[in-house]
Amino acid sequence: MDIRQLRYFIAIVEERKITAAAERLHISQPPLSQHLKAMEDELGTKLIERNAKYLEVTEAGKALYKYALQMTQLMEEAGIEVKEVGKGVSGRLAIGINTFSVVGLPELLHQFHKEFPKVTYKIHQNESAYLCQLVKDRIVELAIIRLPLELDIFSVLHLHTEPFYFITSNKKQPFNRQVMLADIQNHPLILPSTEGMGVHYLILEAFSKAQLQPNIIADCSDISLLLDLVASDFGSAIVPETVIKQYKNYNIHASKITDTELSASTGLIWLKNHYLSRTAQNFTSLLTEYSNQI
Repeated sequence: MDIRQLRYFIAIVEERKITAAAERLHISQPPLSQHLKAMEDELGTKLIERNAKYLEVTEAGKALYKYALQMTQLMEEAGIEVKEVGKGVSGRLAIGINTFSVVGLPELLHQFHKEFPKVTYKIHQNESAYLCQLVKDRIVELAIIRLPLELDIFSVLHLHTEPFYFITSNKKQPFNRQVMLADIQNHPLILPSTEGMGVHYLILEAFSKAQLQPNIIADCSDISLLLDLVASDFGSAIVPETVIKQYKNYNIHASKITDTELSASTGLIWLKNHYLSRTAQNFTSLLTEYSNQI
C-alpha cells in the first residue's frame, strides 16, 4: 500500500459509495474499485462489505481507516513543516555568541522570534576561537566573533568596529573621558578574556605597538566578576565598548582609549561552500539590517 491508496480508502469509507468516492477523488470508478481489491488482496482480508445501497466497513476496514487518517495527516504535516523549514518559517537557529556578545542581541532575538515564532534556538557562548571550531564541526551554523582570527574556511560578514575603554572604580577617577595607553600603563590592570584569546591579544598587541609595558595583575574571563573587582578597586581594566553599554549599573568610571591601534571588530561567520539553512539566512539578513543601524 502507498499513501495514495490510503487516501482512496479514506474517501471510500467516508462516502460509502464507490461512485461518490470516485467523484470526490476526480478519478473514474473502475480504477478505484481495482485499488480497493488490490488492498484487500495485499492484506488478505475484506475491508468493505458491499450491499445494495451502501458500503459497510468491516472491523479490519475500521482499523485500517484509523491508521490511514493518522498517516495521511502526518504526511500533510511533514510537507507543511518541510516547506516552512525551507523558507525559514520554522526550524532551529544554532548560533555561537562571543563572550562579550553584541549590544542589543536580546532585542534582536525578540524581533526574530516575532517574525518567525516557530523557530527554536540553540545558543553557545564562548571565546571566538572556540566558536570557530564549533562552526567548523557544524555544531552551530553561525557565530558572532571578535576579529581578527584565521578565517580562511569561513565566510565573514563584518558587523561593526568599536573602541576600548579604561575602567576604574568610582572611588578614584584619575582621568577624564579620554585617555592614552601611555597614561594607564602603570596602573594595575585586570585583562578580560584569557591569554592568547581575542580581546586579551588585541590589548597586549596595542601596548606592544606603542612600545609600552602594561602592569598586568590578573586575567579574568568572567566579565561580571571583572567588573565587581574593578568596582571594589582591586584593579583597573580595559574592555570593549560593548561591555560599557551592557553593564551600566556597576560602580565604575569609564574613559575612552584614543589610541588608534586599539579597536575591536565584530563579525558573523559561517562555513564557506556549505549550505546555510533558510533560518540562518533569515537571521543573517536581520542582523545585517541591525548592524547598519548601529
